[in-house]
Amino acid sequence: MGLRLRVFLFFALLGLGSAAAIATGAWFAAGRTEAGDALPALVQAALLAGVLVLVLVTWVWLLFDAHVARAVETLAHGLRARAHAAEDAELDAEAARYLGDLAPAAAEVAQGLAITRSALAQATARETARLSVEKARLDALLADLPVAVLVCTAEHRLVLYNARALALLGAVPAPGLDRSLLDTLEEGPLAAAYRQLLAAADPEAACGFRCTATGSGRHLAARMRLLRESEWDGAASAPPYALVLLDAGRDDSAGPALLPATAGGALAYDFDLLARPYAPALAATRLEALTCVVFDTETTGLAPSADAIVQIAAVRVVNGRVVEGETFETLVDPCRPIPAGSTAVHGITDAMVAGAPPVAEAAARFHRFADGAVLVAHNAPFDMEFLRRTEAAIGARFDHPVLDTVLLSAAVFGQREDHSLDALARRLGVVIPEGARHTAMGDAVATAEAFLRLAAILRGRGLDTFGDVLAEMRRHGRVLRG
Repeated sequence: MGLRLRVFLFFALLGLGSAAAIATGAWFAAGRTEAGDALPALVQAALLAGVLVLVLVTWVWLLFDAHVARAVETLAHGLRARAHAAEDAELDAEAARYLGDLAPAAAEVAQGLAITRSALAQATARETARLSVEKARLDALLADLPVAVLVCTAEHRLVLYNARALALLGAVPAPGLDRSLLDTLEEGPLAAAYRQLLAAADPEAACGFRCTATGSGRHLAARMRLLRESEWDGAASAPPYALVLLDAGRDDSAGPALLPATAGGALAYDFDLLARPYAPALAATRLEALTCVVFDTETTGLAPSADAIVQIAAVRVVNGRVVEGETFETLVDPCRPIPAGSTAVHGITDAMVAGAPPVAEAAARFHRFADGAVLVAHNAPFDMEFLRRTEAAIGARFDHPVLDTVLLSAAVFGQREDHSLDALARRLGVVIPEGARHTAMGDAVATAEAFLRLAAILRGRGLDTFGDVLAEMRRHGRVLRG
């Protein structure tokens, strides 16, 4: 039970106990009253006294709830946000002005935490500055290698890929961190090579084989090697592996051919994924282990039954961070005029969506991008209703697990607070760049940052798993209904 509920129950018990005491006293006195005409007056006096006691207790409870219980919760929410969400803004002690020295003391603690965090950040920046150049050089080297390089877990989930891998596999959606490589590469030869290396039990052994990229149909020459135990921490049940791919051409007898040079490269990796255990069920998966797609839509209006999508954008969150480069963004042709009032909000005009994909095509592409992920949105029922209207057209269901940052905000900060995206961003210190608000990508990025900070606060409250958070979120469903 929350603090305010405990306080309410305390005063309710006090009021009912007082009324019961008055009634008991009146009954005891009535039993010893000889004059019968005094009994009605005694009952009336007892009833009046009971009502007055209940009114007094209710009035004191309302004052206590407003100035003590609610103030304590507000102070606790502010401290927790600063402790777990890297929010360094000055704590507003005005709401807790009736708590004596507690509010100023809490403000001093928050200020001290901000100073310590700033000093630590500066020290960390100084210590890592000398490594940044070397890391940038290594990233550029790996990104622009003339071969596709991938590192995968024993479950064939991607831990590292470079630009050549994106170009060579040519799948839709593109490979991404924590995605299954089996979505883009023929499973049989890959699994056979892995089993062969496991049986060999030789850390220096490598296995060459041929396979096909399922997205592009390209024939590939591959070389697999298991990672040595020194290259990973051994927490997984089976060793991960590194994979090098070359384009073998259409003729399987041809030797491997290098890909032509590309302008610019991309490299994505998260080696913490090698040590992350996979939960047997989603409900038991820890928050930081969730793979999420945080998305937003812009529409022609606010009625899902009558309006249409004009823009969809999303980012992927893997292992507790937004993955740079793994994004989805498209304008959508609503096949109807966009009202001027809607254009005034999101800035999208009829001319901008001319030639954009229709909603069925855009929704199908987004469905592939979000495959296997938890969907996260701000006021998710609104966006999900628009997406679910496309299910018949795309032949697939948007049956993903869903988290809503409105309800997560209510769970963290209480239902009486403002839970708009702007208010949530202010409370959590999320900066939305000028011009990005009410664009699908701008709102998706802001929601992702807010989600990560809310998740940190929830973990601090002991809500560690998806099941824990989902149960807590459902307790606050009336925030959306209201």
